Amino acid sequence: MTVAVETGLWQLDAVRSTVAIKHKTMWGLVTVKGAFSGVAGEGEVQADGTAHGTITVDAGSLDTKNAKRDTHLRGADFFDAEGHPTLVFVVRDAVVRPDDTVAIDGELTVRGVSRPQSVSATVAESSADAVALAAEFTVDREQFNLGWNQLGMIRGLTTVTATLRFTRRASASGEGV
Repeated sequence: MTVAVETGLWQLDAVRSTVAIKHKTMWGLVTVKGAFSGVAGEGEVQADGTAHGTITVDAGSLDTKNAKRDTHLRGADFFDAEGHPTLVFVVRDAVVRPDDTVAIDGELTVRGVSRPQSVSATVAESSADAVALAAEFTVDREQFNLGWNQLGMIRGLTTVTATLRFTRRASASGEGV
């Protein structure tokens, strides 16, 4: 199956999209998992099939099911959600490959620090009015000034898992773009 995504403007369906993280802590003995509830985004598919857009995550919406830990993660040692309320992934270029994966080149900004980030996503759904992508990639948190590491407890890379569902955005006339 070869995926063909319609050209035009697309809006992230926040209710049917998820962005989650997991990281080993306690010297690799415990895996902390969390999900962000505040996710927004939009994109545009060009006539040549390439796409660009932005995914914005509310840094203060992280929930790891532990209130004390969540407060710490939202604070100055980690995300500094007060000073940097959003995590932003700007898609510079996205191309559907023949195997229905999507090669995404972009830039991730966390705590005001921007770094290039490449992601490979799988097309999980595709129709004239909706497209869903599933991706998993790793991030070196120290590259974004998330270096707090009491007693060396936190090692390795953070895994980000995202399922992002987009729907076609209607034009001003109420018709599809």
